[in-house]
Amino acid sequence: MSLLADFHFLRPAWLLLLLPALGLAAFIARARRQSGSWQTVISPALLPYLLEDGAGPRRRSPLVPLLLTAWLLAAVAAAGPSWVRQPLPVLQKQDALVVILDLSYSLWAEDLAPSRIDRTRRKLLDLLERRTEGQTALVAYAGDAHVVTPLTDDTPTTANLLPALDPGMMPVPGADAPAAVAAALALLDAAAVGQGRLLLVTDSIEEQEVATVVGMLEGRAVTLSVLGVGTPEGAPIPLPNGGFFKNNDGSIVIPGLPEERLEALARRGGGRYQRIAIDDSDLTALAAAEPGAGDSAETDRRAEGWVDMAHWFLLPLVPLAALAFRRGVVVGLAPLLLTLLLPAPTARADLWSDLWFTADQQGARALAEGEPERAAQAFEDPAWRGTAAYRAGDYAAAIDSFSQREDADAAYNRGNALARAGRLDEAIDAYERSLALAPGRQDAAENLALVEALRDQQQEEERQQSGENGEQAQPQAGNDQEQQGKPPGQQETTDPNQDPGPGQRNDSGEQQNEAPPQPGDAADTPGEAEDGADADADADDDGDAGNAAESLEQPSPALDAGETMADDIEARQAMQQWLRRVPDDPSGLLREKFRYESRQRQRQGEERDNGKIW
Repeated sequence: MSLLADFHFLRPAWLLLLLPALGLAAFIARARRQSGSWQTVISPALLPYLLEDGAGPRRRSPLVPLLLTAWLLAAVAAAGPSWVRQPLPVLQKQDALVVILDLSYSLWAEDLAPSRIDRTRRKLLDLLERRTEGQTALVAYAGDAHVVTPLTDDTPTTANLLPALDPGMMPVPGADAPAAVAAALALLDAAAVGQGRLLLVTDSIEEQEVATVVGMLEGRAVTLSVLGVGTPEGAPIPLPNGGFFKNNDGSIVIPGLPEERLEALARRGGGRYQRIAIDDSDLTALAAAEPGAGDSAETDRRAEGWVDMAHWFLLPLVPLAALAFRRGVVVGLAPLLLTLLLPAPTARADLWSDLWFTADQQGARALAEGEPERAAQAFEDPAWRGTAAYRAGDYAAAIDSFSQREDADAAYNRGNALARAGRLDEAIDAYERSLALAPGRQDAAENLALVEALRDQQQEEERQQSGENGEQAQPQAGNDQEQQGKPPGQQETTDPNQDPGPGQRNDSGEQQNEAPPQPGDAADTPGEAEDGADADADADDDGDAGNAAESLEQPSPALDAGETMADDIEARQAMQQWLRRVPDDPSGLLREKFRYESRQRQRQGEERDNGKIW
């Protein structure tokens, strides 16, 4: 079963060569049937004497069957039959690049819109996008150097960390370029890379640091290129809390771009200098300075590939080829030999896709290649078409596709698309439909609770907004009277039949879910029956309201179910509000990592001070 399941052709287009062979076989069979029709009307004893060859029974030549057999074997072999996988070595280009990123405070300057650090991050993302081969590392430095990612071919991971890098996360202020170059060289040594390249992305370097860096590169097969960030005129450094960075004398610091110094560093380092540009001209120029493609080395990883087993179908052709030396046979086999010598056709993939793949298979391939728009157009199955439209962000098309099926999965996916489209009530109905068809779906139940909480929160915000608008329109006379108080002896009585209900609001806009007070428990102080919040406040001063508070703590049995549902909604809303308070800081892990490394170096006595803190 495994052989039959794995059997396929690597070059299936060559199977078209079977059509002429089948046509020739059908023609020969028809001719033989016509020649044999005399046997039905002539006596077998007279047949040898009446036929044209007349010498006896006609002997059929084996040339035609052999020719058809050779044609069949050759066509199958050319199609590339395969049913065996074989592990193949993976070769990797020996091209190591270490990006050294300056994260000093001067990267906050805004002479480049929107700022130097924003432009730098975008440029490095473009650089990583170009890195399809080789290994890339990232080192960030300010007053100290830290490794963000070691040498790896997983550039998407490095790209995901770039947005979190900011000068404010560096534990030690300054700009120690030699320490960063030393960390980059240590990465190359740890990876046992014979040659490598360094790319320094910075806006400044001191004169003495240039000589130090050049001395570190001597005797190494390592080149250093520089990408300058900023303008020669420079701009002030805005601080996160407002204002600008100042020197000790109180003057505002305006860091420029010392291009002559940076260009000299790149020249002496064997690389090239480029100022950061809006387009890709800077990256193109730096790539032109790269050395030729390095040697490819075998990695520890293995990839499986299908083995072409055509040789097993060519072995039977060897004895058949020996018969070709007979007289006249070579001429008959000439067309077949010429066909086998033709190069493989370079047919376009989309030309044969409709022939060899179904519409859903083509859509699955497009979806796997990260093209959901094209996949949505190719799929015929509504579920797959809806999935592709959902991933493409076309939620309206996804809703239409999922609506064409009536199973639990389709209802669940339709609910997701409706929730994404902001149609919460319809999404709730879809989730409930999915749970009705499959009561045990945990994902549908969780999404239903989440969407219900979101809808309730939106309704609550709308009610609060409308309540605030109504309070602003009411006159303030009642508040003034409440603040001034009432004459002594004047008492307010509460109507025992008055029921504020679970949805009634007080002056402060808070919802009253408790049961109404009982007769005889009216508040003794003025304004208690008028405002529940003021009653609680006055109860702290007067002990006569204790009975009223106790009665409010005992809910009415008729409202138990409603209060339970309200408590669940409030709990979910409180959880959502608590989650919103959690700071969304993806740089926290890197910040703590850098801080820990700096502390360890300080404990080991490694103190770095180049006199520059910005």
